[in-house]
Amino acid sequence: MWFGDLVTMRWWNDLWLNESFAEYMSHLAAVDATSFTGAWTTFASVEKSWAYRQDQLPTTHPIFAEINDLQDVEVNFDGITYAKGASVLRQLVAWVGPEQFMAGVREYFAKYSWQNTELSDLMVELEKASGRDLDDWGRQWLETAGVNTLRPELETDSDGTLRSFTIVQSAVEEWPTIRPHRLAVGFYNLNAAGKLERVHREELDVDGERTDVPGLVGLARPDLILVNDDDLAYAKVRLDPESLATATAHLKDFAASLPRTLVWNSAWDAARDGETPARKYVELVLANVASESDSSVILVQLRQLATTLNFYVAEEHRAAATVAAADRLWTLASGVPGGSDAQLQFVKSFALLASSQEQLDKVAGLLDGSAVLEGLAVDQDLRWELVASLVAGGRMGQDGIDAELQRDNTSSGQNAAALAKAAIPAPEAKAAAWESIVVKGELSNALQGSAVSGFMRVHDRSLLEPYAEKYFEAVPGIVESRTHALAQQIVVGLYPALLTTQATIDRTDGFLAALPSGSAALRRMMLENRDGVARALRARAADV
Repeated sequence: MWFGDLVTMRWWNDLWLNESFAEYMSHLAAVDATSFTGAWTTFASVEKSWAYRQDQLPTTHPIFAEINDLQDVEVNFDGITYAKGASVLRQLVAWVGPEQFMAGVREYFAKYSWQNTELSDLMVELEKASGRDLDDWGRQWLETAGVNTLRPELETDSDGTLRSFTIVQSAVEEWPTIRPHRLAVGFYNLNAAGKLERVHREELDVDGERTDVPGLVGLARPDLILVNDDDLAYAKVRLDPESLATATAHLKDFAASLPRTLVWNSAWDAARDGETPARKYVELVLANVASESDSSVILVQLRQLATTLNFYVAEEHRAAATVAAADRLWTLASGVPGGSDAQLQFVKSFALLASSQEQLDKVAGLLDGSAVLEGLAVDQDLRWELVASLVAGGRMGQDGIDAELQRDNTSSGQNAAALAKAAIPAPEAKAAAWESIVVKGELSNALQGSAVSGFMRVHDRSLLEPYAEKYFEAVPGIVESRTHALAQQIVVGLYPALLTTQATIDRTDGFLAALPSGSAALRRMMLENRDGVARALRARAADV
């Protein structure tokens, strides 16, 4: 698992040589040597979505990052080093060729066993094995930050034959690098069984702002065109209008899981970027997630559904959209096979979003056994999810939490009880939680993390308003007096992101302006907090 012992980086700038290799090789081994042949689907859904999110923050950095001190090291164990590094490594494999890559890596490990290396040492061996000049590739991919976006641009004749096909590449103003990519374009048609199956694949090098693809000219335009099929490149992808319409109607009908996941990711990126209305993404998830075959993809989509409802749906529609989504999730949980992982995930997501009295009645029924979903095992972990839902909804108080803790006075039970206690929707309960987390600071990492999560779990966001200013006043002292992990839980977890207004951005800007120059880690966390609210406001504007 670990790529850092046989050959070790000379300095932390090359941290990715350890972590990215471990990430990439673990997935490659799973696909090629075990029964878990869908590992690249998991990689696209979990790892790459983390990388794309991190790489679009104002604090993004190159994979090969300049490390000056220990504080730099601590904050760079992030989605760039791990997930983007592994994604770019996969692109490097496609760029030089899988066999050539392995030959170069074998030589690298043999040549430098029990020694320290730098990036250039690896690149020299890969150049020898592949014949590719990697100087420019390394500079563009490893020494710059940001993620490119790829879009298809095409023209057809009256009979649907492609007259031209171009891949258009763009970059954001802050990180304008236009990179080379080795990728595939997939053509998908609906077959007689109603499944979207691939009918053509074109692999090519893409470079520059516009790359013509003459190999596709003369072919019949398919139902859906997928740029970056097989997920070889690290880039955001957009669908052309006709392909988007096909995907919206038939996302669940992909015969393979990986292309379906790539379309999921494209829809999520477009909603986060404020290019498409957030409620369209909500509808896409609810209409297709029950047919998803990969458990990790279901998990990610449900998390992103909750994020969309909490932050990206326009404020005037948020409450109604959340109630409607929870109702749909209950219907989905009732319709999938009993005892399936999908059923359990739908129930957990339903409990998280439940807010109407009818929905809370169902949560209470699952907890006391009066409501039954065929095949669903209400184990202790699920019981705590239901308890937290009822507490946040105002249907259970401290007595109920204490009773549940008597059933499960384990370490995990205590963490769950701490979350539920902090979620009690009363001013005095929030005050007590704040005192425990911020003022006294006596909780363990696990208990504090649970309490922070519970504190922010509210249906009535006015409960958090008295703590917005207190947060900004307390944070410098927290960072000064506590460990990095404990401080990060508070700085990130208690940031008033749910008060999604311009006033929150303005207060954050004032805080950043007054921050001493030596507070690099705190500045980074606060910039990322701010970016989340700014992104949410842009997405809400698109959803109106």
